[in-house]
Amino acid sequence: MTVDSQGAVSAAPQDAPGSEAGTPKTPPPPSGSKHVLQPPRGRRSLPHGTLPYLLIGPAVLSMAVLLLYPLVRNVILSFQQVNRKELITRKPEWIGVENYTELLGDSAFWTVVVRSVVFTAANVVLIMVIGTLIGLLLNRLGTKMRLLLSLSLMLAWAMPIVASVTVFRWLFDEQFGVVNWLMRSLGLEGYEQHNWFETGFSTLVIVMILLVWGSIPFVALNMYAALTTVGTELYEAAKMDGASGWRTFWSVVFPNLKPFFLITTFLEIIWIFKAFAQVYAMNLGGPDRESETLPVFAYIEGQGQAHYGLAAAISVLTIVMLIAAMSFYFRLILKQEEEQ
Repeated sequence: MTVDSQGAVSAAPQDAPGSEAGTPKTPPPPSGSKHVLQPPRGRRSLPHGTLPYLLIGPAVLSMAVLLLYPLVRNVILSFQQVNRKELITRKPEWIGVENYTELLGDSAFWTVVVRSVVFTAANVVLIMVIGTLIGLLLNRLGTKMRLLLSLSLMLAWAMPIVASVTVFRWLFDEQFGVVNWLMRSLGLEGYEQHNWFETGFSTLVIVMILLVWGSIPFVALNMYAALTTVGTELYEAAKMDGASGWRTFWSVVFPNLKPFFLITTFLEIIWIFKAFAQVYAMNLGGPDRESETLPVFAYIEGQGQAHYGLAAAISVLTIVMLIAAMSFYFRLILKQEEEQ
């Protein structure tokens, strides 16, 4: 028996003790609309995991046509003898690994390899150090000065390679160069029509200045963007502990931005190692081929000397060196993920 709010007595049965545990209650029907949403007819959902592959399919196909096919053809060419005669007759001769054995036994090739490695290392160190310092400066400047410096960096980064090489050749010109004029203005002797492109070392130094100047904006702007992800409370905690600027960078900034430094350094290694236009346009790899790096060495052997099979072998060995660098980088990334 139950009594409602008006005092009426009803004969609704009450649940027996323990019935809740024995018999589950049926949930009440929904009070809203009884219309059930159904998938539209005529459209069939794709199986799980198929859609991503369909989306990246065009990109993979494009890369296979534009990158994979030329790479395979280049590897095949490296096992053939293709000089002027074979190019005219269109009958390349299969010679196996002779191109590779000739290169690996050539002291000139190893000279270019060492030069390329040292040149790349010097560039990357300067780019990362100066770019990081400018990125830290951007993080401390006010809005107006930060905008002005960012625009200046973008203008330097956006300048075409040929235009920048032309400007640098004019700066270091033998007769009308600004650098010779500046040296004479400082009272230094021996800079009357001084030829800065007289040796391969001085030529590579000028190319290095050009590459550093053109690469710093990428590192600096990315460094500033990465710094915005570091919480201000970390800086405040370091300041309360009495940490210096260098200690704050090494203990706060660097650990939080370690992935940024790894990927940026790796990208700069690839970009500098394969830099061709700047080195070739500055002095054509001269004088006496003393400023050649591996890409320029391959181009001159192929287009200049018409040793196309040998040039293909040089490019394949260059790719192998970059793959070795990539494997080292991926090993660092995997190690870092395991530590996390």
